[in-house]
Amino acid sequence: MSGDPTTTATSAGGAPTLPGVFAEPTQRVPGRWIAAFGSAWLGIWMAQLTPVQMLLPLQIDAQLKPAQWTDSVVAFGVISGIAGLIAMLAFPLTGALSDRTTSRFGRRRPWIAVGTAMFAAALVALGFQTQLVGIAICWIIASTGFCVLTAALTATISDQVPVNQRGYVSGWMSAPQAVGTILGLVLVLTVFTGQLLGYLSMAVLLVLLMIPFLLKPEAVLLPTQREPLSTRGILASLWISPRRYPDFGWTLLSRILVNFGNAFGTSLLLYFLMFQLKDANAEENLILLTLIYMVFVVLASLVLGRLSDRLGRRKSFVFMSSSAQAVAALMLAFFPSLPVAMVAAGLLGLGYGCFLSVDQALATQVLPDPASRGKDLGIMNIATTVPQAIAPMLGAATVAMLGSFQGLFLMSAVFAFAGALAVSRVKGVR
Repeated sequence: MSGDPTTTATSAGGAPTLPGVFAEPTQRVPGRWIAAFGSAWLGIWMAQLTPVQMLLPLQIDAQLKPAQWTDSVVAFGVISGIAGLIAMLAFPLTGALSDRTTSRFGRRRPWIAVGTAMFAAALVALGFQTQLVGIAICWIIASTGFCVLTAALTATISDQVPVNQRGYVSGWMSAPQAVGTILGLVLVLTVFTGQLLGYLSMAVLLVLLMIPFLLKPEAVLLPTQREPLSTRGILASLWISPRRYPDFGWTLLSRILVNFGNAFGTSLLLYFLMFQLKDANAEENLILLTLIYMVFVVLASLVLGRLSDRLGRRKSFVFMSSSAQAVAALMLAFFPSLPVAMVAAGLLGLGYGCFLSVDQALATQVLPDPASRGKDLGIMNIATTVPQAIAPMLGAATVAMLGSFQGLFLMSAVFAFAGALAVSRVKGVR
């Protein structure tokens, strides 16, 4: 079967069939599959987080030239918030449609390709924008492409990776996030300088790093195996009762809370350095803090993700990682200085790296139905991406009202602690 970990039988034409489409995978994915998976996420995170951390805020600030710096923060937050609201539909809808896709290239790969193309094209268009409305429209389109792409890509974990390997493989979603952020920032500051080159470079790297994974085979869904496709059926399937599936509900709630906490603590970091600490080298120190964060994210996601596989435990790791993020936020709230921010960046990276890998593995173990993995993980993805999009708007409003960042970091701590408590209610997974 040429190393495809999802298939156990083939059709006469060589296409994978049941039970590989819906069966729980048992064969470990090889290193080359993991390498391609990690490469894809590296491209995704560079394309998503480099604009969020630097390109987009600077572009908005340059167009507004605000008398009050909070105006720029609020504009950035509003644009991110609108993109987040659209993501609430794009994630589960893409997942539901990919669950029913009968392409000869598989269920997920067509959507990965479409999302990549949409994302990259919108980034290139962003580089040409000189008006706030154009910036907003292009970023919303880019964010939608990100949702389509990642909804399908995330589902491949449940499709192809066995349970006892998911913590480690999920680490290759989170480790590239840290590497992609710092690499993207370094590239746009030192190599691809300027607005147009910055966005263009991120778009090109996204496409190039996605190609290896698009060449990997996956199981094919036959038309006779597809659930009936109707608008009412898809919309109805987007609701998963927390009373009927409490573990799914608690995991979803925990993910929402922790990601809000992380986003409150990180999404306005450039503004924190510029306006709270009045750092003359804010852009350079943002890279330094991101580098510290990156090192700990990579270590935590890969080492602790694999450890959770070996111990067969998820909840305790998620609980401790959420608590670590809360402590980091409290440090920033009460001791705002660059040295403290460096320590907090390390602690935040340790907590969030562990959370990203282990919580993703946990999420795949509480899905209600193997036939709707894409849709269900799409709902879980809302809890990751929407907080990252909406938090800047809520955080900006908080900073504008209080005139400082202390309230923002206190909110970050409260949400992270609440997420730790929510995951402790999961019963079906250790």
